[in-house]
Amino acid sequence: MMHNIANQALDLALNYTDQAEIYVEKEEGVNVDIKKDKVDFAKEAFTFGLGVRVILDGRMGFSYTTNLDNIEPIVKSAMFNAKANEIDENFAFAPKSEYPNVKGIFDSKIEYLDLEDIIGFGNIMLDTVLDEKCEPTSGGFSTGYSKFIIANSEGTVAQDVSSIYSGYISVNVDDGENVSTASEYDASRYMDINPVQIAEKACKIAKDSRNGKPIETKDFPVILDHHAASGLVATFSSALNADNVQRGRSVFADKIGKEVVSSSLSIYDDGTLEGGLQSAVCDGEGTSSQKTPLIENGLLKNFMYDIYTSKKGGVESTGNGMRSSYGDVPAVGLSNFILEFGDIKDISEIDNGVLVTDILGAHTANPISGDFSVEAMNAFKIENGELKHPIKKAMLSGNIFQAMKTASAGSAEVRKIGPFVLPTILIENLRVVG
Repeated sequence: MMHNIANQALDLALNYTDQAEIYVEKEEGVNVDIKKDKVDFAKEAFTFGLGVRVILDGRMGFSYTTNLDNIEPIVKSAMFNAKANEIDENFAFAPKSEYPNVKGIFDSKIEYLDLEDIIGFGNIMLDTVLDEKCEPTSGGFSTGYSKFIIANSEGTVAQDVSSIYSGYISVNVDDGENVSTASEYDASRYMDINPVQIAEKACKIAKDSRNGKPIETKDFPVILDHHAASGLVATFSSALNADNVQRGRSVFADKIGKEVVSSSLSIYDDGTLEGGLQSAVCDGEGTSSQKTPLIENGLLKNFMYDIYTSKKGGVESTGNGMRSSYGDVPAVGLSNFILEFGDIKDISEIDNGVLVTDILGAHTANPISGDFSVEAMNAFKIENGELKHPIKKAMLSGNIFQAMKTASAGSAEVRKIGPFVLPTILIENLRVVG
C-alpha cells in the first residue's frame, strides 16, 4: 500500500516537474504514563502521512498531508510553494544507490504486543519502586513501530522498518529534612529493557543522594555519568554539523586536519550501527547510511552533511539528512554519534574529584562558544578512589570544547542515550561551584 501511494504521488508530481521526491511514513505506538503511584493512562498513537518535495527551475517546494485518498492537491501545493521560493543551485535529490543491511533495528515482537503487556511493564516499575520504599513521581513506557519509503525522480527507492522501546521512572526519597530525587531511563530496539533494573537504579541513586554535604568552589576532576555526558556532548556535536560550519557557527570551521580534542578520542557518526537507536538503511533523503569518521585520535577529519550542504561544500553527503516526520524537510542531524576513547581512568584512580549522575540546563549551553553553566544532579564526592558522600548542591561551569581536550573515558561501560553512544567521561579540570 505504501509503495502504491509513493508511486502514485511521484507520477503525479512528474506531470508538473522533472525533479520530485516522495516520503511516505507510517508510525504506530503505545504510550503508558505513570503519575505518582499508578498508571495514569495509556494511549495508542497512529500516524500515516506523505511529504512531497519538488524542484522547479532551481526552486524548492514542499508540502505534506495525511489525506492519502486525494494526493494531487498536495502535489500542486508543493509546486505553488516552489514558485514562491528563491533559486538555489544546491537543491538536489538523492541519486539511486545500494543500501546496507542494517541489523538489530526491528523486533517482530512489537507486532504481537497488546496494551495489557505494555501496562504491565509500567506496573512492574511502580511495584519495584514501592518495594524499594521510594515514592514514584512520574514515568512511563512506550513502544513504537515505524516504516518509511522514499522514492524520487533520480530512481531512488528506499525503505526502512524499525521498532523502539523505552522506559522511564522518576522517584523521591525523604531524608527527614529534604527530598532526594532521581530518575533513570533506558531504550532499545528490542523488548529487552528491564523495568526492575530501571526502577532499582533510580531508587539507589535517590537513596545514595540523601544527606548531601556542601562542596567548596574549585576545579576538580569530574566524571560525567552517561546521562550527564550526553547532555554536554549534544552541544559539542553541533560544531560538527556542516550547516553550522557553513554559517560560521562552528569553532571547527577551519580546523580540518588539526587536533581539536584529546588524542585518545575518536568520534564517528554511524547510521549502520547494529542495534543503534538512530540506525536506518538510509537517511531522510534516501542517501545510503554509512559510518563517517569525524575525529580520529584527536584530529578533525570531516563534518556531517546532508545533500544541500554537501552540494554547497563540494563534497558527498554523509547520510545525515534527517527528518523528524513526513511533515518536515530534511536537515543535517545525527544518526549514532559514537565516542571512543583510548584511555580509561576510572574512579579508583581519582584522589579528589566529583561524580555527576545527570545535569540540568544543558540546553542553555552556547553551541557556538561552547560555554556552559549547568546544575549538577545527584553528584557525589570522590576521595581516595571511592565515592565518599553525596553533594548537597553544585553547579558545573566551563567550555565543552576545552573540556574535551583533556577528556578520557571514566569507565569501560558504553551506553546508548538517544543518538549518543558513549562511556562515562572524565574531564580533568572542571569548575565545580558549591
